[in-house]
Order: sequence, then C-alpha cells, then structure tokens
Amino acid sequence: MGRLTTHVLDAAHGCPGSSIKIELYRVDGDRLEHLTSAVTNNDGRCDAPLLEGDDYRTGVYQLQFHAGNYYRARGTELPAQAFLDVVVLRFGIDATQDHYHVPLLISPYSYSTYRGS
Repeated sequence: MGRLTTHVLDAAHGCPGSSIKIELYRVDGDRLEHLTSAVTNNDGRCDAPLLEGDDYRTGVYQLQFHAGNYYRARGTELPAQAFLDVVVLRFGIDATQDHYHVPLLISPYSYSTYRGS
C-alpha cells in the first residue's frame, strides 16, 4: 500500500522545522476535504504517514504548513502581515506509485519543495 510523507527544514536557522502544524486536504473541484492534521517532531517529520491504506488514492491534494506560527514561536520578528504565514502546496498523487514524499524548505521569505524519496 502507498503512503504520503513530508518533512520540514528551516533554512533560516539551519535546522529541522519542529512543532509545525500541517493540514492535509483532498481537493475536489472547488471543495477541500480535510483529511488529517499533524505536528512535526524534533526531526521536522511527522510520526506517521499523512496518508496511507485505503485513503491513499489517486487525486489532487493540498498540504498547508503553518510556517508563520512556527517562526513567531521561535521568536523570529515578523511583520504584522507575514509574507509567508501558511504555505500551501497543491499536488497530484498517482496511487499506482508506492510513496510520495513532499518535503518543504522554508524561511520567513521563501520556500521550495520537490517530490522526494
């Protein structure tokens, strides 16, 4: 069975992004179906896959990473209207593939992602 995993790296501080709230949604047209929420551990990873088993299906998904709250909790000075508050990644999954890993590299003013392994 397939699975979806993620992790977060904090490029501004050179460390894993720990205690970051992540939400996963399935996208159905204009509708978002909330599937799960998680918080990253000290290694910037979730303790379990975000999606697996019968829930792992072909479709469009959206991850939301609460980066602004993470940086505020670290004491990073952000403007009242942070440039990046919630980072939204929308991507497709082909369930014939066993594993999708979607990492996030963040700073208060930029982010990048890729399909990892």
